[in-house]
Amino acid sequence: MLKTLVAVVAALVMTSGLAFAGDPVGRYSVIGSNPGSKDRYAGTVTVERTGETFRVTWDIGSQTFIGTGIGSNKGFAVSYRSGSQTGLAIYGAEGDNWEGVWTYTGGRDIGGEVWTRR
Repeated sequence: MLKTLVAVVAALVMTSGLAFAGDPVGRYSVIGSNPGSKDRYAGTVTVERTGETFRVTWDIGSQTFIGTGIGSNKGFAVSYRSGSQTGLAIYGAEGDNWEGVWTYTGGRDIGGEVWTRR
């Protein structure tokens, strides 16, 4: 699955004139796991269009993570930050929902996330 997501995101990044019908804009419930851990977390994710990019906001417990994404209705990549933490996530469309993997900058393990449209 990771190889497929990476290939989708790479193709999307290389094509700048994408159609954005059915893009990831919306509000989601999120369930995920941290890199190198089986512990689960839950919260919400909001995706907003900001021109050709997306603003992605995760609210997980008392923490808020802000990211910038690129892509389309098939897949997208997001770099994010919260305080001094930064990282990268890639997602593929699963119907009206999204599934992806992520890691911290400098990380050696990956975590996973599933977004369910609200």
